[in-house]
Amino acid sequence: MEVIKEIFFVVLQVCFITQLYFLIANHRRLASYKPSGDAPVSNLPISVIISARNEHDNLKNNLPIILDQDYPDYEVVVVNDCSSDMSDYLLLEYEKQYPKLKVVTVTEHPRFKTGKKFALTMGIKAAKNEHLLFTDADCEPVSGRWIARMADKFKGKTAIVLGYSPYKRQRGLLNLFIRFETLKTAINYLSAALNGEAYMGIGRNMAYTKTLFFANKGFAAHMHVMAGDDDLFVNQNATSQNVDIEIHRDAHILSSPKETFRSYYRQKKRHMGVGKLYKNKHRRFLSFDAISGFVFYALLIYLAVVSYLPWMLLGVFMFRLIFQVAIYNNIYKKLSCADLIWYLPFFDIIYYIYLNLFGLLGTFTKTKQWK
Repeated sequence: MEVIKEIFFVVLQVCFITQLYFLIANHRRLASYKPSGDAPVSNLPISVIISARNEHDNLKNNLPIILDQDYPDYEVVVVNDCSSDMSDYLLLEYEKQYPKLKVVTVTEHPRFKTGKKFALTMGIKAAKNEHLLFTDADCEPVSGRWIARMADKFKGKTAIVLGYSPYKRQRGLLNLFIRFETLKTAINYLSAALNGEAYMGIGRNMAYTKTLFFANKGFAAHMHVMAGDDDLFVNQNATSQNVDIEIHRDAHILSSPKETFRSYYRQKKRHMGVGKLYKNKHRRFLSFDAISGFVFYALLIYLAVVSYLPWMLLGVFMFRLIFQVAIYNNIYKKLSCADLIWYLPFFDIIYYIYLNLFGLLGTFTKTKQWK
């Protein structure tokens, strides 16, 4: 029994070192990253593209905010994707009010099942500009300078710009965890991008060029998968030279979170189903983090229960926690989630259980619908 405890303690130390490596080698750069405080000066023509299926209420609330952005040259292309609500009438009225709005209508074919990737492709083809900015109907820009901030990042070889989209703050434990998980996901993909290894982006707030899209045949490589229009596209087309990030608060996009565990489960199950299609190096990278974090907490709890070197265990836990706080504190502030630092000791454990659970489910998941 003592031998087993010793072996587990060694494994715990290996996981501890692995977790410190992720913090130092990956997340530290984001902690020191400073968003530009200067006013953006870009005047690139931009096409904002939104794919919407039965989003009447969200379009009514959020579309005027996007159509009133403080930017000199842009259009908004809304793809009304097989909606059965009153979206078409609303968009017809908005077209009369806003010259910047262009509506593309996709109708369901009896023998062809359309999805978000098809709708986005129609929107991209209809867009008149080279530089494309994407968001969703349930998303609201924090400021009128969202387009300006994102457009200003298209410099040099940059063909992909990764933004940040936190969820709205509401009451309840579920909302806290959704915001925490979204923050951790953002820390991972933004840090990877800064390290020249961008592996995903979030379609609620990202941009890329039309040339990049068509040069790589759009979503053709993964059109058979309903989800993944954002992360799989970035995973297959990002290089160490063509990606930049924008995390200035003016460029944040707020999104409405799920309000029940059931709807959140369906959403995450759909998202996790595409992770198995990432490049092998990215899958290994993410797996090392997920597994080492889970095993670290599992062995820490087990060894604590059997009272094996309790003070040593407490020291290991506290050292990692203090190290996390030292690195994450600045990041949490930059990403407008400073309040979540207080929940780190509790939610970090839940997060690694969640990662492994949904990672396992994702292995056997086939996404059949995007809404």
